[in-house]
Amino acid sequence: MDVLAEEFEAERGRLRGLAFRMLGSAAEADDAVQEAWLRLTRAGSVDNLAAWLTTVVSRVCLDILRSRKSRREEPSDVVPEPAADADPAGDVELADSVGRALLVVLDALGPAERIAFVLHDLFAVPFDRIAPVLDRSPVAAKKLASRARHRVRGTSPLPPADLARHRRVVDAFLAAARGGDLEQLLDVLAPDVVRHADAAALPAGAALERRGARAVAEETQVFGKRARFAEAALVDGAVGVVVAPRGRLQLALAVTVDGERVTAYEVIADPARLAALHVTLLGRPGTTGA
Repeated sequence: MDVLAEEFEAERGRLRGLAFRMLGSAAEADDAVQEAWLRLTRAGSVDNLAAWLTTVVSRVCLDILRSRKSRREEPSDVVPEPAADADPAGDVELADSVGRALLVVLDALGPAERIAFVLHDLFAVPFDRIAPVLDRSPVAAKKLASRARHRVRGTSPLPPADLARHRRVVDAFLAAARGGDLEQLLDVLAPDVVRHADAAALPAGAALERRGARAVAEETQVFGKRARFAEAALVDGAVGVVVAPRGRLQLALAVTVDGERVTAYEVIADPARLAALHVTLLGRPGTTGA
């Protein structure tokens, strides 16, 4: 048992990363990994331990995702409280390492699509091993991953050069907001910039609209305090920002860029509006694909 435990511990970090990408919750990822350990102790020695554990964790995660989707579809007037054993710090740490925009996009996928995409595109698991997890054929598993890939990697009507320029401007805006750098914000904001916001994004009584670079820059604490949890993403086909503290979309910024400056941005926080947004991944800075 000691040898088996050592072999399992050598796989734990990878399995936790896999489960977190599938579930977006540190607590649930830990539960899935623990369930895999319990099943391993019952199974004893197995051939190709890494592959066996990957399959088991993936099946457990698929069950969790399907259960979660079923609960979401049940009508309810009650807003659920966080689980008693939830680990916000763990979620934030893992979200930092994985990427919040990716977690937001993955959360919009169906359970089978999410499993197929994570296993194949993020962990290079071949489709003949993914198929039994999903109880599908390899061809069907490949189609699921392909469909997910198209949903994850968005397209923009902007020409590549304009898309890259907008990305640079939005990244500069985010860097200034994170650092609370007023002068840097003034450099990236157009003199007549306009900030609109949903009431849900603002303190009680705050103006829904601000005009002028200095007024908007000085008020960035409304968004700036959350900038640590922000990442650039495609929001309805344009370069924008998602704010997802634990991988769950809390705010989105629809940003308008002209030249090298932000001319307007809208802070979207209304749940119905957030749910209607089409959020997809941007590539690494300097690229236009995911």
